[in-house]
Amino acid sequence: MLSRLRFFFFLFFAFCAVPCRAQNPASLTLAEAEKIAIENHPQIQAAQYQANAAKAQVTQARSAYYPQVFGSLTGVESETDSRVTAGFLSNSIIYDRYANGLTVNQLVSDFGRTHEFVKSASLHAKAQQENVVTSRADVLVAVDQAYYAVLKSQAVLKVAEETVKDRQLVSDQITELEKNKLKSGLDVSFANVNLAEAQLLLIQAQNNLQASYADLSTALGYSDQKSFTLSDESVPTAPPADVTQLISQALQNRPELIGGRLNVSSAQSYATGERDLWFPTISTIGVAGLTPVHETALNGNRYAAAGFNVNIPIFNGRQFNALHAEATAQAHAQEQYLRDLQNHVTSDVRKAWLDANSAFQRLDVTQQLLNQATQALDLAQQRYKLGLSSIIELSQAQLNMTQAEISQTSAKYDYAAAMSVLKFQIGDIH
Repeated sequence: MLSRLRFFFFLFFAFCAVPCRAQNPASLTLAEAEKIAIENHPQIQAAQYQANAAKAQVTQARSAYYPQVFGSLTGVESETDSRVTAGFLSNSIIYDRYANGLTVNQLVSDFGRTHEFVKSASLHAKAQQENVVTSRADVLVAVDQAYYAVLKSQAVLKVAEETVKDRQLVSDQITELEKNKLKSGLDVSFANVNLAEAQLLLIQAQNNLQASYADLSTALGYSDQKSFTLSDESVPTAPPADVTQLISQALQNRPELIGGRLNVSSAQSYATGERDLWFPTISTIGVAGLTPVHETALNGNRYAAAGFNVNIPIFNGRQFNALHAEATAQAHAQEQYLRDLQNHVTSDVRKAWLDANSAFQRLDVTQQLLNQATQALDLAQQRYKLGLSSIIELSQAQLNMTQAEISQTSAKYDYAAAMSVLKFQIGDIH
């Protein structure tokens, strides 16, 4: 029995000692990331719900065109010969009765007021749909920025790791030379300082990568941080040479501007509808039903009637004037909001175009800088080995090399991110 227990304990600890296989991060392309964000991001879903709510408002406004039908059940027991004597001009007799019936009320004409309200609601619903497009564009550009930020952080981390490896090698070599009295302790100190700087760079790069993953997870609409193996993206072509054409494209295609113009038209139609409050309202009404229980003063068991009603506004303490003035002021405000938005879009497109051109120019400059830093480091290493220079010169060359590698690595993804922003500003991301 004891041997069996030992055997089971051995199997248990052997199983526990087997390391669990780590789950590899999911691979992800930029197109897949954008698709995930569109399906998952709460900002897009909220905008779609707002658009659905605006569509329901169109149905609410259009309901005035249709008959309003309601049923009634009425039962009355009154005192003998009771009449209503207060609160009314007429003295209506109240009869004991029970009746049921239908009432139909149909608007014939309000001289365009309902039409303007329906038009206003429809335009507002279209504006809200453009807001969905705007939300999609906001989310997609954020995904692009976060995606390229992760690629950039990964590239910088690789540079940091290589820097630590190279400087560790230099430090080990100089330490051995110092032990053999071929180098001084000062050289070892400078080499160790350079190694420590590289290690600090590595720590910061690791932190930046995790922060980039957090930003990407948020951009994708996730509540928790996720890690991915990202596919590299090709460098975009050079930005367009004519910014004027880009501005014209933005003014025509930006969903915010399209929605703004729709909101202006919606506000104008609403103001027209408020003006039409002064026009008469014509409606018809019909009632029919049964009175199976009633006093003998009520003849018959059925009733039916039809008629029309014309309401003509005459005076209401200037309420209609105030409503029209309010709606007109709101329409003018929407026009100015649109004008301000157009100015901001023009400025944003111009700045995004300048940033993209600057980032594109950095591609060649950083490559030249890397080539020169590589050549300078090779010369510094040779001079140091031959004893023609000090450790300070080698340290400076190593520092320049690291900065050049980071600049060259960052330039590619900075330019891709800048082009994504430019596409967003001209309304080409949706």
